[in-house]
Amino acid sequence: MSGLIFRTQACLAALLAACAALPAAAQRCVDTDTSPTARSESEVRLPQVSGADPRLHLQDLVRMAVQRSQSLGAVRLLTEAAKADLDETRAGRLPQVYLNGSLNAVTSSVNGIDQGRGTQARGGLTASAALYDAGRQTYLNNWRAKLLEAAQLGQTSAEEQVALQTVSLGLERSRYLLQAQVYTQYSRKMSCLVEALEQVVKVDKGRASELVQAQKSFQQSELSLDSTLSQFRQTENRLRRFVGDVLPPPASLSSVLVKVPDLVAMQHEVERAPEIAQLTAQASAADSYARSVVASQKLQVSLVVNGGATAGTGRNNSVVAGVNINLPLFNATLDPGASAARKRADASFLQREDSVEARKYRLADAFESAASSFDRARQIVDILRNSERLRSFTQQQWQQLGRRSLFDVMAAEGDYFSLRVAHVNALFDGQQAVAQMWSLGQGVNLGLMPPAPAN
Repeated sequence: MSGLIFRTQACLAALLAACAALPAAAQRCVDTDTSPTARSESEVRLPQVSGADPRLHLQDLVRMAVQRSQSLGAVRLLTEAAKADLDETRAGRLPQVYLNGSLNAVTSSVNGIDQGRGTQARGGLTASAALYDAGRQTYLNNWRAKLLEAAQLGQTSAEEQVALQTVSLGLERSRYLLQAQVYTQYSRKMSCLVEALEQVVKVDKGRASELVQAQKSFQQSELSLDSTLSQFRQTENRLRRFVGDVLPPPASLSSVLVKVPDLVAMQHEVERAPEIAQLTAQASAADSYARSVVASQKLQVSLVVNGGATAGTGRNNSVVAGVNINLPLFNATLDPGASAARKRADASFLQREDSVEARKYRLADAFESAASSFDRARQIVDILRNSERLRSFTQQQWQQLGRRSLFDVMAAEGDYFSLRVAHVNALFDGQQAVAQMWSLGQGVNLGLMPPAPAN
């Protein structure tokens, strides 16, 4: 009987010790920002976020990427080549002058009788100028001018693609950094709970299962943190491909592109996009070339002056001036050539119209994605408020032994931090869609401009 009383008293003493240890140990885990460091093996050192203006930060990244891009350097050279082609075509209106000469050994005989032998020098000068060509040269000039315009717009379009990729990577860099901050706080909270349960289990072995659950949640939080940091480093590596090895410190980009542009206004701006303007110039160039092919089949009139002199054996001088007229009467290759040029021009216009239509549908998709993402972010904020209240109540009730189990605490904490990560993803998904919308219009750089002050 006395042994039973002794064991009962020992159990009560252990229970009272557990009741006293749990609130003291768990109280330190209420505030995640002041909890001790979570990582036991290695300290996580997240990059410091700079206080730079987020728009200026992205603009600086874009400027660095544009300056460094070798592909843009190649496009600039192609633009310069197109300008040289235009200069060449325009020079076709100018008179062309050729100087020719020869030095020959001459032997002349008639009926076997030697008439003379010696050396002969011949020189000549030929000049020609077009008088009438049915507009062929004008169409060729327009063709080259439109190709130059297309090359310049192609350079702008290539710069826009570099800008969009840079902005996208900058946003992804900020996304993973914010996720890592959330997972760091989650890991700290789980580590603190593990420490609290270790103290409790020392006096109450029956709660070992709760300690195992806390350790499992802590390991899962560290796994999520490691995965996010890996994605962060991969994103930085891809960003270095554009802006160079030395990256500026990350800036807070959670609210830089949160205003969704008006869909109707953006659809009207589609045709002003550099890529569409480039296709328009290319179609106009193809049309001018088709017209030049047709003009080449019509009457061509040119002025020709040819003068020559021969010195030495058989000395003579000659000057010939006149008008050269060329009118094709039959050439089986002319009609197929003109038809092919015209069909290529028509195809270019159809490709341009198809690109405009496809761009408008992509714009509508991006608009829906942006609106949906930001709406999801707002809904998550409302849910987060309730989740924060739930985790707070659950934490307090867990500290009061018997009212809530650790498994309830783990579920509340996991739900809260998962919602925070979902909120980060919703914000950045929306911003990526907004950046895509601006890129489908006049360019993402326009979207990075500060908003106009309200009147």
